[in-house]
Amino acid sequence: MKHILRIFRGYWLLFIILIGFTYGVVMANLWLPDKMSEIVNNGIIKQDMSAIWNNGLMMILVTAAGGFCSIVVGFLAARIATGMARQLREKLFERVESFSLADFNKFSTASLITRSTNDIQQIQMTSLMLLRLALMAPIMAIGGLQKAMNNAPDLSWIIALAVFVLLVVIATLFTIAVPRFKKLQALVDKLNLVARENLVGLKVIRAFHNEKIEQKKFQKANVELNKMNLFVNRLMMLLDPIMTLVMNFSSVAIVWFGAHLISSGNLQIGNMMAFLEYAMQVIISFLLLSMVFIMVPRAAVSVRRVGEVLDTLPSITDPKSPKKLPKDAKGKIEFKDVTFTYPDADLPVLSDINFVAEPGQTTAFIGSTGSGKSTLINLIPRFYDVSAGQILLDGVDIKNLKLEDLSGQIGYVPQKGVLFSGTVASNIKYGNAEASDKLVEKAAKIAQAEEFISELKNGYKSEIAQGGSNVSGGQRQRLSIARAIAVEPNVYIFDDSFSALDFKTDAKLRAVLAKETKNKTVLIVGQRINTIMNADKIIVLNEGKIVGQGTHQELMKDCEVYQEIAASQLSEDDLQKMSIAAKGVL
Repeated sequence: MKHILRIFRGYWLLFIILIGFTYGVVMANLWLPDKMSEIVNNGIIKQDMSAIWNNGLMMILVTAAGGFCSIVVGFLAARIATGMARQLREKLFERVESFSLADFNKFSTASLITRSTNDIQQIQMTSLMLLRLALMAPIMAIGGLQKAMNNAPDLSWIIALAVFVLLVVIATLFTIAVPRFKKLQALVDKLNLVARENLVGLKVIRAFHNEKIEQKKFQKANVELNKMNLFVNRLMMLLDPIMTLVMNFSSVAIVWFGAHLISSGNLQIGNMMAFLEYAMQVIISFLLLSMVFIMVPRAAVSVRRVGEVLDTLPSITDPKSPKKLPKDAKGKIEFKDVTFTYPDADLPVLSDINFVAEPGQTTAFIGSTGSGKSTLINLIPRFYDVSAGQILLDGVDIKNLKLEDLSGQIGYVPQKGVLFSGTVASNIKYGNAEASDKLVEKAAKIAQAEEFISELKNGYKSEIAQGGSNVSGGQRQRLSIARAIAVEPNVYIFDDSFSALDFKTDAKLRAVLAKETKNKTVLIVGQRINTIMNADKIIVLNEGKIVGQGTHQELMKDCEVYQEIAASQLSEDDLQKMSIAAKGVL
């Protein structure tokens, strides 16, 4: 709620104007029945035509003024509600963008999508109703009650009884509905989760012919949401007939008891008609309030859910007193006694990691699945922060650097090539918006992407679909590598980034890349021996610990784990042939 109030402060002037025009609408509605009473009592009964014309003309003018005020109220309410929703979406997106991977994992992707769309939509709709109706209804109810008592105090008990019945009904419905509103948003999350899993895993579903199984999962989530929506909507629909009954019974009671008062000379016809109008205004005011407050519980759930995201402060932020890298920074990476444990995990993933990656050298990481290779690499760009120890970049702890300065030193190529909707050129420029066309072409050439780009209809201006779905896996990887090269960093990180390339393309790329990065620090995570065997230093990981460091030849002599990996992938003859063929590639 504090975030919404903070945004609302920016609209205080529009809100004050809105209150003024809302008061104009209410005053117009409260003024009209009295004039109608004068027309009936003085104009029709007493045959005073001047009273009819004068009051009638005034009623027309006041009605027109009230209509204009009502239009302005609707415009301002929409302007404030939509503006607040827009800013709330922006803040939510900015907060999610600032999350580290650990923060991001607190919320599922489906839930974040729901909170950014459905929940904010609920807040917007409720804000609109509150601004249009909730401001008007209390003033109209109080003013209408006062006017009604002035016209026929002996009939005021009818209004009191009607309001009491309405309050009991509304309180009962709210007691039943509020818990369902909380569950409703959770069911929306669940439906989004199932739908997203199906869309992302469509190829796997088709491959195993599990469409019917996934349809059943989606249908189950859809039916649960449908049932809950039906229950809540039917519950709320009861309010309309009950309100109609209360209004009609109130009208009948006013006319019935009013007629007796008129016959006894204690009430004039015009006053009874005015009282009837004011009574309806009071009851309608409570009806409007009930409509608003029906939406409030669901919006309150949405406010809480959005607030949870906005209240989650990023665990990885810029330091208060950031340090600068040396002017002659080369990209030297040093791990000192680094230990890392995932949030809420019992055991560390990495323990006592110590090594130095020198500029001008290629440092490779290899190990069995789950040994912590990718986790180690992800600590350098601060996707996660170390649990203990230090990571130094040119002698400066990366925690003491601005995130912008740190990322500017790193060219990162993830395990899975990720592209964004746009053009080939915009994807290569993604890490360096100021990159010239010449640099883009150079990066593509080094990444061995120039050939397939030239075959595209529009070359570098060719459109890339969302997620790069209109290019192959190997092409995605090459464009991802080109994107990292275009940054012109001091540190290159390749997280198993050559897995989709054939041996020939891999060898060509590495040969050209070696020249480009001869004075840079290159870190490579590999699954295959042939991709890392010619690195200057190979670090072998096993169960989160370094069990070997050295060249391929040294590790083949001294590291049992490395020997096992090599033996599981290649024969001795293959190792010798690849060593000769790849000599000088890295």
